[in-house]
Amino acid sequence: MTELKEFLEQKKYKKIKFKILKTQHLVLKAKVNDVVGWFILDTGASNSCLGFKCVTKFNLATEHSETKAASASSTDMFTQLSKKNKVQLSTWKTTDFTFVVFDLTHVNVVLANYGVPPIDGIIGADILLKGKAIIDYTNHYLFLI
Repeated sequence: MTELKEFLEQKKYKKIKFKILKTQHLVLKAKVNDVVGWFILDTGASNSCLGFKCVTKFNLATEHSETKAASASSTDMFTQLSKKNKVQLSTWKTTDFTFVVFDLTHVNVVLANYGVPPIDGIIGADILLKGKAIIDYTNHYLFLI
């Protein structure tokens, strides 16, 4: 593993620590518009998302979206878009980022049933692809370039 870590550091990848919840979800801290929040790292989510309850917290400007969202437990959910956001995971940053905004209550209810604090959103494949992600499950690090 040392060889991979050294290789990624040479390539200027940024190292982001994540935690594993008792639900087996991977969570990490991220800043959206300079405000810290907790996010599930979800390689199966096509888009990064924020919950409706976080619109004020992250100073989001939202607009209507025709797209409906779906998850493992819910389908046909109303969405909005929030464009031109700053995102920071550890020292990795991007600007002009678009989030899908929808009701994450169903996710947080499941987490609460396990005594886990609520999450603000989901980091999905859009960020993982943009950052050429490599996930080190053994040592609990996400690497982005």
